Parts: sequence; C-alpha cells; structure tokens
Amino acid sequence: METVPLLDELAIIAALAVAVTVILARFKLPTVAGLLAAGALLGPTGLGLVRSMHAIEVLAEVGVVLLLFTIGLEFSLERLRHIFRQAAVGGALQVGLTTVVTTAIAVALGEPIGHGIFYGFVFALSSTAIVLRALGERRELDAPHGRFIVGTLIFQDLLVVPMVLVVPLLSGSAPAGQAAVGIALAMLKAVVVVVGTVGLSRFVVPRVLAWVDASRSREVFLMAILALCIGTAWLTSLAGLSLALGAFLGGMVVADTEYGHRAMGDILPLRDAFVSIFFVSLGMLFDVRVVAAQPGFVGLLVLGFLVGKGLLATLAAMAMRFPARVAWLAGVGLAQFGEFGFVLTRLAQSRGIVEEREVGPLLAAGIVSMFVAPLLVRIAPHITAGERLLAPLERLIGVRSIDEADEGHATLENHVVVVGYGLAGRFAAKALMASETPLVVLELNAEIVRRGRAQGIPIYYADATSVEALGHAHLAEARLLVLLMNDPQAALRVVDTARRVAPRVPILMRTRHLTERDRLLGMGASDVVAEEVEGAIEVIARMLRSLELPRNVIDERIEAVRAETQSTERRQTVPRAMLRDVRGLDELKIESAIIREGSPAAGRSAVSLRLRSVTGALVVGVRRGEQLMERPDPNVPFEPGDVVYFVGTPGAVGRALDQFNPRAPVSLVEDPRP
Repeated sequence: METVPLLDELAIIAALAVAVTVILARFKLPTVAGLLAAGALLGPTGLGLVRSMHAIEVLAEVGVVLLLFTIGLEFSLERLRHIFRQAAVGGALQVGLTTVVTTAIAVALGEPIGHGIFYGFVFALSSTAIVLRALGERRELDAPHGRFIVGTLIFQDLLVVPMVLVVPLLSGSAPAGQAAVGIALAMLKAVVVVVGTVGLSRFVVPRVLAWVDASRSREVFLMAILALCIGTAWLTSLAGLSLALGAFLGGMVVADTEYGHRAMGDILPLRDAFVSIFFVSLGMLFDVRVVAAQPGFVGLLVLGFLVGKGLLATLAAMAMRFPARVAWLAGVGLAQFGEFGFVLTRLAQSRGIVEEREVGPLLAAGIVSMFVAPLLVRIAPHITAGERLLAPLERLIGVRSIDEADEGHATLENHVVVVGYGLAGRFAAKALMASETPLVVLELNAEIVRRGRAQGIPIYYADATSVEALGHAHLAEARLLVLLMNDPQAALRVVDTARRVAPRVPILMRTRHLTERDRLLGMGASDVVAEEVEGAIEVIARMLRSLELPRNVIDERIEAVRAETQSTERRQTVPRAMLRDVRGLDELKIESAIIREGSPAAGRSAVSLRLRSVTGALVVGVRRGEQLMERPDPNVPFEPGDVVYFVGTPGAVGRALDQFNPRAPVSLVEDPRP
C-alpha cells in the first residue's frame, strides 16, 4: 500500500521532537528550545529527513494562528483598551529606536542606506509566538513588564504591513508616491479591521455562538470556534494584515462572550500540536554551514539581538517611566528575532536588496536568539545585575519608584500597605475602607492608579521592590503588609526589601500553589495563602452544604483538610506574635465580632447565650466605645456597637460567629437535617 510522504515526515518530526525535548528537559531547558533543536536536526543542513518543506510551513502557519487565537482568548478587548497607551507609545519607541540605531550602525559599516533600513526593520521585530507563550506559561502576561511586551508586540504586528510596502522602495524599484498611497491604504484597512472586530464582539459573535451552543454538540462547537479562528485570520490577510494579528483579534472577540473558557479548553490540544510543528519548522531554517563558515560574525549578530536590541527595548520602557526592574524584564523579553523577520528577508531577497550570503548569518543568529529567548525570560527575574546597571540611568531620566503623593498620609501609622490593585487588591481595599482601617495601595499600572484615585482610593504609582517606595508608604509604622501582585518574582523581591525596611511588620501574601508556601515562609513571609488550597476548601464546604450535612460535620471536614495541608489558618501571624512564649496553643484562634442592630446577641449576655457551653469559644474582651474591657463579666449584656473578642479552636470560633450574626443562629444542639 502506498504511503503518504507527509505522514511519514510528520511521524519523524513527532518522534524526534519528543526525544530531543525530553533530553533537554533534563537540563531544565524550555520545551520551545527542544522543538527548535529538533528542527535543526531534521532540516536540510542537518539529517535532511524532511523534504516536504512547503507542507510543513503551511501546518506551522496554522500553529501560529491557533497560538495567537488562544492568547487572544486570554486578552479581551477590555484588557487591550487598558494597554492602548503602552502599545502605541511603547511600541513606537521600541521600533523607532531599534530601527534608527541599527540603520546608523549598518551605514557606518559601509552598507547602503536601503540595506541599513532593511536591517533596522528586521532587528525591530520580536517573536510574538515565543514570547507570549513564555509569558503565558509563567502567568506574567498581566505583570507590568508583560503588559509592556504585549503592547509592543501588537504594535510590531501592525507595522509589518507598512514595512512590507516600504521594503520594495529600498531597492528603488517602486515609485515613492505609489508606496505612500499603499501605506495609507493599509493603515486605513487596519482601522477598519479593528472597528469591525469590536462590532463583531458586541453584536454578531455572541448570537452565533449561542445558536451553535443550542445544538448541544461538542463537535459542532469546536468547528464553529475553528471557523472563527481561521476565518478572522483569513479576512485580515485579505485586508493586507498578518494572519497572526487576525487570529489574535478573533480570540479577543470570543473572549468577550460567555463561551471564552469553553473555547479555550476545546482548542488547546489542537493548538499545542500545530504550534509544536511551527517551532520545529523554524529550527529547520537553521544552516549549520553558515555558522561553521562565519562563527565570529554570527556570534556578533546574536549579541546584537540579545544585548543591543534588549538594551534599546529597555530604554524604551524606561522612557515610559517604568522602574529599572520592569524595564530590564521587558528588554530581555523582546531581545530576539521575530517570525516576520523571515517574511521581510524573503521579500528583500526577491527584490534584490540583499543576497543569500548576506541573509544567511542574519537568519542563523536570529534562530539562535529564538532558541535562548525562553531560557532568558525564565532566568531574567533572578539576575539583578541588569537592574543595578540601570539604576544610574533611572535617576538620570527621573524615573521614580513612587509618584508624587499628597502629604495627607505623612503621619500614617498602624495602617495596612497593600501592594497590587487587581481584583483581590480592590476587594482588600474596600474591606479595609469599610472597616475604617487606614491603608496605602501601591500599584505599577498608571492607568489603574488613575482609576483608583478617581474612586477615592489612596493609591500611588510605585515599584514596591524599592526601599524608597516602601519608606514613602511608611511601612515601618504599618500594622500589616499585604502582597496581591500578579508578578510572583516581584513579590519575592518585595518580601526581601520589606524585611530590610521593616523587619517586624507581618507580611501576608498569596501564592498559587501549596508547594511554594514553605519557601515563601522561609524567605520572610509571615502568612501565605495558597490559592489552590483555599479554592479547594471553598468547593468542599459548598459541596457538603449542598448535601445538607450538619455544620459541625462540615467544620470537621474542613479542619481535616486544613490539617493535612498545614493551612495558613494554622499559621496566623497575630496569634503567634501575641502568644510567642506559650507552647501547645497552636489549635487556638483569636477572632472578633461587632454586635449589630438585630443581632441575636444584642441585649443578651454570654451566660444567657450559653456561649461557652454551646460553641466552645471563650469571650476574652469587649470594646465599648473607647473602653476596652478585659475579662468582662459574663453576666453583662452585649450592646449594639460592642466589639467582642473571643478565643477558641477554628470550629468553635466559627460557631460563635454564628451567634453574633443578625440572622437566626444555626442550632448546635439538634441535627438541622429533616
């Protein structure tokens, strides 16, 4: 039976990619690096096992489309609106600086001006697929440097069309007037496409997906998502824009509907398979012969991408007043060759602007830079030398770690410092303000800071990893530091800085995984909330409540989970600080409750409530107005406005809180089940 050559080659690609990736994973190298290495081995200058290059390139293009579509699913139009300024200004600075500097260097080395501009275009573009994948795996797309990188990459993708129209001019073969008209028309098309995308997301796509969902068929829904993904990419290509940009916009359209998460789950397996082929196809372009013939020149070009381009991107970020750390991470993230660089080099070759012998070293160096890019993104947060080198420049151009604030909090003390004003930060700030607790919020997104101030939040633009910012927030006089940042590495830096600025201030922070908690506690955090643990506990509690189990049984199950995971509930900072010299009280928890109008406890005493015998909790203090009554008389009735402090096991405390709730307390004597 006759075999299909493409299937044979796909089998070879898959087998070798798995082998190389697994081997490199033992050295803790990223998956992308393994796929690129596998491609280099399979390519024409390697083992030469793949000959259907055109078919592989088509599959690779599908992979890019699916990758950008899923990234769009994580990046709704609302989020894109928030980074618009960064995309426009930051992208223009990065592309402009890189193009001008590269062109100047090329001309100084004796290249014609047309060649210099071409090289400037190629160096200005970064790899959307590699960088966004790396940031997504590290959950840093919403970190300050992640937002800058995403905005810059979007701007670069939009500029690909004008660049493609300008390249023929560099050879003098196309009239300047005709090219100018083409560029203007392309930009108009881009505006129309973006406006059309917004319209689709609001009016058409939600209705179409609702109609498809009514079929209750997973296969039909998947085909509809693929049609949207590939269809939007195809339509934007008809308008002269890139397939990748169209797929990204299509993903954002679906993200603004209620079907975004379902679409992500259905399309992920397809995306991963095709994206792997894309990275392998890039590796196939690597020419070992060029490196062997000109190792020094290729090495210089690699340094140009990693050091020169990275430095220029860093300067662009600092020009937007990002702190040194954010600028450093942004520069590292953009320091590699881009996929569209291949498009420009092919076009330049076809127009006779450059020859193959000139392009060969450039492509080889570019692929090497793409190979090391994921590794650099991974290790950059741990390299502080770059930040230290940027510190003088940071002071020179006036980048501040915290913005100018009013003097209203100059005498702050006993307040809470909240770092990060995302969803969790907003809820934390509202809770503190509702309880009339003074607070200061530090955030590194200028747009979020402006919106927060408009709502009356004491929020400041600040880099909380700096001593200056924490000092300005009067951390040494604070009661608590709460870290709710989206950048895990930055959170570690804040812990380190805070321990130097205010060693006695408790630090409460969150982490995604339970396995990270012990390390964070060892670094100086006082209390760490593992999101996966607390999420699991909430699910378990609701599950058991839905089964109508007694409250005390639910509490026992929750306590068992907490004991097994050594929950943060058992590592409370305040009780441990108050009872540091007492042993054997790890099971006790101190809690407080305010007596409100309508509370079952209003007008009744601890004795009449049988608080001790029914709940197991012991009242240890009552604050009435400005007076704090220690060891209060259990026969004295509670009054509305009293703050009652009691101690007990977590289960006892929970039962006591029910007694103070304005709703009717749950019976603790009789089984509530019918």
